[in-house]
Amino acid sequence: MFDQDRGRLPDWLTVCRDGAPQVPGASVLAGAATRTRPALFAALADALALPTYLGSTWDALADVLRDRLDAGPLTLLINDAGQLLADEPAGQYARLLAVLGNLATTAPHPLRVVLHEASPS
Repeated sequence: MFDQDRGRLPDWLTVCRDGAPQVPGASVLAGAATRTRPALFAALADALALPTYLGSTWDALADVLRDRLDAGPLTLLINDAGQLLADEPAGQYARLLAVLGNLATTAPHPLRVVLHEASPS
């Protein structure tokens, strides 16, 4: 997701390829566990101890993440990010970024997302 005004990523999103990023305090997700929307929601629920009433819609995810961000800052690190929603239509990945971007710009505490994809050896 690029900031079209400046041609760069928004401040809340980092994409990295080289080395393992050092992100202290991050909640870590494995890309292989996030290939579908239900799997992503389950991985987020597990990693963030989200409430059991988390629904299966993007609005439901936004609601519980907003509640989580009411409590303090949140950093998500997704390793092997190339697998994130890989088994879903492309629009689902864009929708995830839109949800996260909206939260990052409106939530009371900062949201940071780090997408890490290891460079091929």
